[in-house]
This record gives sequence, structure tokens and C-alpha cells, in this order.
Amino acid sequence: MASLIRVSDISTPLFSKDSSSPRLWTLFGLRCLACHFKIKPSLSLAKAVYTEGLFASGPAKFSKHRDKIDHDDDPIFVLNDRIRRDYNERDASRTVMDSDEAEKYIQLVKEQQQRGLQKLKGGGVGGGGFSYKVDPYTLRSGDYVVHKKVGIGRFVGIKFDVPKGSTEPIEYVFIEYADDMAKLPVKQASRLLYRYNLPNESKRPRTLSKLSDTSVWERRKTKGKVAIQKMVVDLMELYLHRLKQRRPPYPKSPARAEFAAQFPYEPTPDQKQAFVDVEKDLTERETPMDRLICGDVGFGKTEVALRAIFCVVSASKQAMVLAPTIVLAKQHFDVISERFSMYRDINVGLLSRFQSKAEKEQYLDMIKNGQLDIIVGTHSLLGSRVVYNNLGLLVVDEEQRFGVKQKEKIASFKTSVDVLTLSATPIPRTLYLALTGFRDASLISTPPPERVPIKTHLSAYSKEKLISAIKYELDRGGQVFHVLPRIKGLEEVMEFLQQSFPNVEIAIAHGQQYSKQLEETMERFAQGEIKILICTNIVESGLDIQNANTIIIQDVQQFGLAQLYQLRGRVGRTDKEAYAYLFYPNKSLLSDQALERLVALEECRELGQGFQLAERDMGIRGFGTIFGEQQTGDVGNVGIDLFFEMLFESLSKVEEHRVISVPYQSVQMDININPHLPSEYINNLENPMEIINEAEKAAERDIWSLMQFTENLRRQYGKEPYSMEILLKKLYVRRMAADLGITKIFSSGKMVGMKTNMTKKVFKLIMDSMVSDVHRNSLDLVGDQIKAELLLELPREQLLNWIFQCLAELHASLPALIKY
Repeated sequence: MASLIRVSDISTPLFSKDSSSPRLWTLFGLRCLACHFKIKPSLSLAKAVYTEGLFASGPAKFSKHRDKIDHDDDPIFVLNDRIRRDYNERDASRTVMDSDEAEKYIQLVKEQQQRGLQKLKGGGVGGGGFSYKVDPYTLRSGDYVVHKKVGIGRFVGIKFDVPKGSTEPIEYVFIEYADDMAKLPVKQASRLLYRYNLPNESKRPRTLSKLSDTSVWERRKTKGKVAIQKMVVDLMELYLHRLKQRRPPYPKSPARAEFAAQFPYEPTPDQKQAFVDVEKDLTERETPMDRLICGDVGFGKTEVALRAIFCVVSASKQAMVLAPTIVLAKQHFDVISERFSMYRDINVGLLSRFQSKAEKEQYLDMIKNGQLDIIVGTHSLLGSRVVYNNLGLLVVDEEQRFGVKQKEKIASFKTSVDVLTLSATPIPRTLYLALTGFRDASLISTPPPERVPIKTHLSAYSKEKLISAIKYELDRGGQVFHVLPRIKGLEEVMEFLQQSFPNVEIAIAHGQQYSKQLEETMERFAQGEIKILICTNIVESGLDIQNANTIIIQDVQQFGLAQLYQLRGRVGRTDKEAYAYLFYPNKSLLSDQALERLVALEECRELGQGFQLAERDMGIRGFGTIFGEQQTGDVGNVGIDLFFEMLFESLSKVEEHRVISVPYQSVQMDININPHLPSEYINNLENPMEIINEAEKAAERDIWSLMQFTENLRRQYGKEPYSMEILLKKLYVRRMAADLGITKIFSSGKMVGMKTNMTKKVFKLIMDSMVSDVHRNSLDLVGDQIKAELLLELPREQLLNWIFQCLAELHASLPALIKY
């Protein structure tokens, strides 16, 4: 492996092998332990031993009044708090798989995911390939780059220099680091360097890396690796559970061919393939469908959805069509109603905020009683008051337009009903899932024969250009969309255009208008009465107005790439040439990200390029929309490009990071400690033996149940005495050990051992995930045992406390591991 060369000191090696830390408890570590358990450093550990009978024979310290729990000094509370964060409701409600069953599903996911990775290696869907390494000749002075071994530096330039031991000069890439300058041959740079991009507007890293100390960079990279592993595991588990769900395949019937024959156009080859894909998902598979239909605006995605809806409702199940805006929902309702008008036994309903309370109640009852077969609406369809009689299919149009809570609700449907997602520009997360095989995707990239490309003009704003564009469209009998990023400013534009075109009908549309007013405005525009519609991005999705063939988008720098692509798709729905004018205030005011976004859009003028555009969008848009906001900081550690390469690497080795849990009852704990509970505490418990048995049963079920039991016990009886805490810790230790695949815990003198089925790769990932250096430096995997060598032999209670804290840290790494 080639390394960077220090410019200031060629003889100094870049990397030095650090001596590994001894896996022993240091005196400092022991003092920390003593502080944690409230032992004065000067007091010998032997004097701090608690005897078994201390709490039974000594004066009872339990009070009937609930003791105030000091959360900072309460390790059980700290552990429960972490469990609650890691095991959210979705995790807690998932069905349990045994190891053999999980093995079968992991192989299914693995095969599917390998197909996705093969697509990537073959250039990806729609071409273009994925290569995150940078071409050094495309770098500009001042750009930030990442060297995988050294870290983040600033590109200075490419210059010729004579290498050591040669007389022929070669080209070097010069990179500035925090403490020195380094050079790297251009040929090696193209294999080792990545461009440093951040998921926000700023591309400036927090600090440059040091050539003299790569340990900081290694820690940052490790943190990114662990974050990636958690994402991959979360995706894997979600799809494992989806694969486990079963529903009978839908019957094939001749009526479907009759329904398809009503389609008035000749389907394109891509459209035909999408029809076949969805039909196979519904009629030949037993697992619920989760398919993405990615097709440019006007390429026929809706027809794919209509045929899927017919298949489901013909089998006496309900279908829900979810749209991000009421304007789009109304359009879907009209199209569906017209298409199903000859089927008298199929009822279609639209649930919207336009309806009165009485109308809504009537619709909700009809949905619950199964009297509505196809329900169209916005996010209100996801509300708790909407109870479906027999839901079979969810069609989601433009998922990226929904909020986080709505997306989570949509995700919850995916494990129980068939889901079809329609999008012209998928959100990066959706695209990533499609490309890596975790999700099926059908790409419709062939335009209908009569469609022509939209002519896109990107320029600085001027009133003359605006008036000229509108006049041209009006003169040829067309209509115009004029889009602004905010409601503020719409009235001002209205006044200007009314002065410029006094005899033309102009109207305003935005989401804060009264429902009836907005509906009426959109209807009049669709009918051709309104010639210029001044609006916000409420028109981004779905509007199919064939006579509107010019769109003007003002202040484009404030729109996302997917938004701009969708807005531009509002025009050019027929064989008439369409125009999109993108106006920005002044290029000097635009960020690098905004400029890159606009260049990408202008380059994608050909039809059917929404999918390729979304690939570019992965590196341009906010990373928070891909995997959630909490990971954004981890991306900042290494930059998006290296982060994605690490992600694909992790995906290809996902089965290597699998921990196989063992039954709770099989865990042996060879530490003799049986505390006695105070009589006052026992007397205060309603049924002591039953409570102890409940605790054991909760621990046997899972860690979530044990957490709930402990919290309920404390709510009812207050903070438990120390002896009860010891008893609870024993239960937690066995439960956590079972989850980690540890079958036996024992001690011999200063050595603590844990027999485990853990592999070395799993153990290393756990060590990388651990926060505490104290435990990380004391543990080692030798054969099938995790061992820790302590400086002193600890009394039994303190030994249990140490094991509890150690296992709590090991257990915290489980979100980064496949847990079966």
C-alpha cells in the first residue's frame, strides 16, 4: 500500500506501529472502579466487603416512603435508559426468530442484496456506475480530500517532482495537513483519495488531520464504521421480518386482462415490464410486496398502480392511495373514479380536509365496515381514527414529500400489507435500498412516443426575461406556472404581472389558503380559465394540466434538486414543446451546493433521467434524508464519499457481524452471591415470592421485559434496597449474557472469564463500539472465552458490579450486530 510522503522530512516514516496497550487494569482504572462503588481510595477493598446477611441482620434502611433515586449513581437506571433508546417500539414488537429460521432468511436477504451489489458493479440501474474515489485532475486548489489511512487534508496542486532514487520527474499531488505538507504520486492518488463532502451547505471540515498522529483519524473512522454497521443491521432486521410475513398470493383472473384492455395507450417496453413485476409480486409471492416504481413524470406510473389496485380489490381487500397534497389526492381520486366507473360493486372514496365533520365521520364508518374499497387521501389516512376493514395494498405517491412521522407510519405498514411506491425522483434512502437489493424496483425510463424534452433555461432573474417567457406562452394559447419558494412574495409578483398583463386571468395558490378556495382555484386553472398561476411548490406533484407548457421557478437556489425536477415535470405532458425557466438572484449569492444542484438539473435535460438525477442527488442533498439526522455527525467524521464506500463494504460482509443469542436458562453464573432482603421491604411487598418469580420470568423473556418489570417495581415500591439491587443485577447479567451468546460466567482469583460463541470479527466490532477504555483495555478473546485480568481479587458484590457494568457496555453494541 502506497503511503504519503512528508515534504518536510522525507526520511521520517509516515506510519509507526504503536505498541498495543496491555490488557490489564491500571491503578488509575482501579481507582475509577473504587470511586464508582463509593470506596475511598485509601480504604482497602477487603474492608468494603458486604456480607450476605448484612441487610437481614442489620438495621433496616428501607422506608415505606419512596426513596428518591439518584439516577447518576444508579447503574440499573442508566442501563434501562439506554435499553429504551435502543429498543424502540418497532424492535419491541417484532416477532422472535430462532437461529435456524433466521439463518434461512439471512441467506434470502444476502442473495437479494448481492444482486443489488452486482448492479452497482455493472454500472448501476440506468448506467453511470458508482465510484467514490476522486480523479485528482478534477480537484481545485483548496478542495478538501480524504486519504483513507491518514485523514482529511487540503488539496494544494499537482506538480512534477523527482522521486527518491530516480532521475525522472513524475507528477505528485500535494496535500496540506494540520502539521505538514505531504505528496502522493498521481497514479496512487486516484486509488487512495476521496473528495470530502459534507451533508450540509458547508464543505469545510472541523479540523485537518495530523501526519504525525493518525490515531485521532483512526478513532473518527472507527466511529463512522460503527454507525454504518448499525444502519446496515437495522435495514437487515427490517427486511428479515418482512420476509417472514406471509399472505396468500392473489388469484389470477381473466377480469384483470379486461381491465388492462381499457388502457387507451400502447404501453412502453419499460411499462410492460413494470406490469409483469407487480403482477408476479402479487400473484406468485407469499411475502408482502414492497416495490418502487421509478418513472419520470407522465411515463405511466399511475397505470401500474391502477392494475395493482384492481388485483387487490377484486380479491375483496381494500386499497389505500396516499398522496402528499390534497391537490394530488383529488387528481388521483378523479382518475381512479373514472377508471373504475364501470365496476358498480367497487366504491371509491376521497378523505380530505375539504369535507365537513359529518361527511368525514360517514367515510370513517364506511372504511371500517368495508363499504369503501379504494380510499384516496393525504396523511390523514395514516391517523389512528382510520380503521381499515381488510387493507391489502398501500400505494404511496412521492414518499419524499411526507414528514418523518408519516414515513415511520408508512414503514410500519410494510411488514403487513403490500406496498407500491411511486416516484419520479426517489429519496436517496429509497434509491439506496433499490440499488442494494433490499427493495425491489422497476424503472420506467422510456418516454411515450409523442413526448419531447423540456427546454430548460438557467439564468439570473430579470423582469424582461420573465415577461418575454410568459408572453410567448400566452401568445400560443397556453398557460403558465410561476413558482416561488415562499408564500411571502406571491402578492408582490401578482401585482407586477397584473400591471404587465392587465387582460389576463391570474390567480394565487398556496397551502395556507382555505380549502374550498384552493380547490376552486386549481379547478379553474385545470379548466383553462386561469392563464397564470402564481404558487408555491404545492403544485410540485401530480398536476396534469396539458395546456400548461411553461413553468417559471424563481429563487431556484432555495429548492432541493428533487423538488426542481418534479416542478419542471409539471409541463411537457403532451407533444407540445415545453419550457422551464430557472431564475436565480445573483450567482455570487449561491452556495457551492446550490450551483452543483443547478448544473446537474440542466445536464439532465433528456427525458427519463429522474433516476440518474437521484443518484447524483445522493451526494448533494442533505444526508439526514437518507438515514436520519443522528448519523449526520458520523458522516462529517469521514465525508460522504468514504462513508458510502464503507457502507457498501459493510453490506457485502453483513453476515460476518452476527451474534447468536442463547437461551436464558442455559447461562451459568458461577459466582456465589445470595443476598437477603430486609424484612421491612419484604413486608411492604404485596406478594414477595410472586414478585421474585415475575422478575425471573421477565428476564427469561427479553431485556425489554426485564426493564419494564424493574421500572414498574420502582414506581410501585420506590427504590429497592441494595440487596434487592444485587438480585436484579444478577437477572440483568444473565439476560445480557444470553443476548450476547455467553453461556458461562466464572471467576478464578483475579481472572474473570465468560464462555461465548462470539467470533473474533464480532468481538472486534464490539470493542470498537465500546465507550469505556477501562473495560475495552481489560478484555480479550482467547478461543471461546472472553477474559479479563484484574489487578486485585474483588469481593463478590463488587465483582458482580464489575461484571454488570462490563456486560452493559458489551450489550450496548448489539444495535450494530445481527442478533439471532
